[in-house]
Amino acid sequence: MKKYTYPSVLTIAGFDGSGGAGIQADIKTFSALGCYATSVLTALPVQNTMGVRKIYPVPIEAVADQIEAVLDDIFPDAIKIGMVHTPQLVETIVNTLKKYPKIPVVFDPVMVATSGHRLIEEETIHTIVEQLFPIAEIITPNMDEASILAKMEVKTLEDMQTAGEKILKSGCKNILLKGGHQELSTVTSLFFEESGKRSSFETIKFATNNTHGSGCTLSSAIAAFIARGENLFNSVDLAQQYVFEAIKNGKDVAIGKGNGPLNHFFNPHKLIKNDFV
Repeated sequence: MKKYTYPSVLTIAGFDGSGGAGIQADIKTFSALGCYATSVLTALPVQNTMGVRKIYPVPIEAVADQIEAVLDDIFPDAIKIGMVHTPQLVETIVNTLKKYPKIPVVFDPVMVATSGHRLIEEETIHTIVEQLFPIAEIITPNMDEASILAKMEVKTLEDMQTAGEKILKSGCKNILLKGGHQELSTVTSLFFEESGKRSSFETIKFATNNTHGSGCTLSSAIAAFIARGENLFNSVDLAQQYVFEAIKNGKDVAIGKGNGPLNHFFNPHKLIKNDFV
């Protein structure tokens, strides 16, 4: 009997019990796009749609053990890394991944909460730039995170262009600088490629609070399309289309009392079957 396998994607990220962000959003995204989801928990935030109440740490050794357990058994076609909040956690993830053949990594550098509060310290940011950026195929900062990384104010499209060029020189390969914080009727995101190519993507901005987990979802969608065999540009393009539709189809739904989630399953795909080699 002929055997098949699924495109597999691993998320290394934090927990969201309300189901809209973090590992839960990643698993929903991978699944909706026809991929098999595996996961490694880096932190246990206690949160809901109204905000984070507390964060319980996961032991560093447990993170390394989880990564090894998954990679020794179900080797992923792509990896998405979410919030890493300590230098030790960054080093553990990077050093553990070095033991395995290179896998495309999508890194969402979560540094600033929706409230505007910094989530990680300067030492952690330095370690991320030094160690995590070089192993990532693409990073996906928003405007607040870009301002931290580029050490400048990022408010306009011109600011985004300048910041993207500065961040590219810090050692990362490719950047999708998200423009969702622009107070305009449209959202423009900029894609900086290591080849020198520059692209912009423009979408309509909906009047909705249901955008909780949109950054997690976008980076996960990029990883899913990479796992499906798309090149990086197509993965970025298709992922943004997916997030646009997920927001559009969830914008009028009332889930929770705060910022609601996206509709990840507006058009779910069946698990994709590839020939088992």
